[in-house]
Amino acid sequence: MTAIEVGPDLSLLDAALEALPNNPAVFILWPAGGEPYISRTTLLRRRLLRLLKEREKPSRLLNLRHTAKRIEYRLTGSAFESGILLYELTRRHFPETYLDLLKLRMPPYVKIVLGNEFPRSQITTHLARTAGLYFGPFRSRASAEKFEAGFLDLFQMRRCQEDLAPSPAHPGCIYGEMAMCLRPCQQVVGAAEYAGEVSRVVEFLHSDGRSLLGAIEHSRDRLSEEMLFEDAARQHKRYEKVQDVLKLRDELARDVERLNGVAVTRSLDRNAVEMWFVRDGNWQEPQRFDFEIHEGKPVSLDRKLRETFAAVTPRKLSVRERQEYLALLARWYYSSWRDGEWLPFDSFQEIPYRKLVNAVSRVAGPRIQCTEERS
Repeated sequence: MTAIEVGPDLSLLDAALEALPNNPAVFILWPAGGEPYISRTTLLRRRLLRLLKEREKPSRLLNLRHTAKRIEYRLTGSAFESGILLYELTRRHFPETYLDLLKLRMPPYVKIVLGNEFPRSQITTHLARTAGLYFGPFRSRASAEKFEAGFLDLFQMRRCQEDLAPSPAHPGCIYGEMAMCLRPCQQVVGAAEYAGEVSRVVEFLHSDGRSLLGAIEHSRDRLSEEMLFEDAARQHKRYEKVQDVLKLRDELARDVERLNGVAVTRSLDRNAVEMWFVRDGNWQEPQRFDFEIHEGKPVSLDRKLRETFAAVTPRKLSVRERQEYLALLARWYYSSWRDGEWLPFDSFQEIPYRKLVNAVSRVAGPRIQCTEERS
């Protein structure tokens, strides 16, 4: 952070403020005593002049001219970078209240409660260490509920939220009558048979639907070869239904343990971009990726990207940190002010470098002055 000390001669402060760049930044105003004021802005000089410049007329607007004793600021290259930096500073200085100050809401997830003898699904905004599969983050609770209802129609897992005490006398529910539930509540199936259906649900979510699509496609093709065209047509209808359900997912939604990707945003350095990594649902240290021409030689973006990814050291976060960084990612990605690109991939061993080169080129725009070799 760059610091400006505020002395008794406030004319020096005015001169220092006028010399500041009008760039996006995160800043801290430190008073002589008490808590600091932390905020972000898209125009640093204008914002600090509003807060610290002497006013000729009384105003209701906040003015800290005679309160601030030190100013700290860091210029940023994007709204995403500003959001991450603001979060980290606010968490450091206000460990008890930072979520309220940031107004950071946790995004919803579809959770498969695997710790239950008869697992079920539910919508939650909290990750935990307890046994379960978390699928998200979603844009809103409504979109999470819509996806949950859609994929449950493909299986016979229970939808009730009670802790079951199976008994032949249990009244059951409408889903059991419609053959959309295996009815473990009425002991129609036991725990082992029900667990087999749950494992199909888990595999469906693990594989982003590919497990079920592949099985249906195989069955459809086999029936076609056997000239059982009506049965093949029914399987094709199932295939289309599964595809429609998968379209209900929001773009970021994945099994959190398999959430991998990189956000590419602009950098303060005109010959670089910033890369923000998520690996197995964990936030990683960001990397600056430069594409400067060295000694007049063309630079292979593909090769440099491989080197950049190889330099990312895997790290595990606490459940709380993991949840909050994913909330920041969701806030940025689902916002109207998203100022970069997000590229998801299945794993760090299967990175689509060609797509990543294109994403870097789009974010950098006309600033990029180098060429790439064939990968």
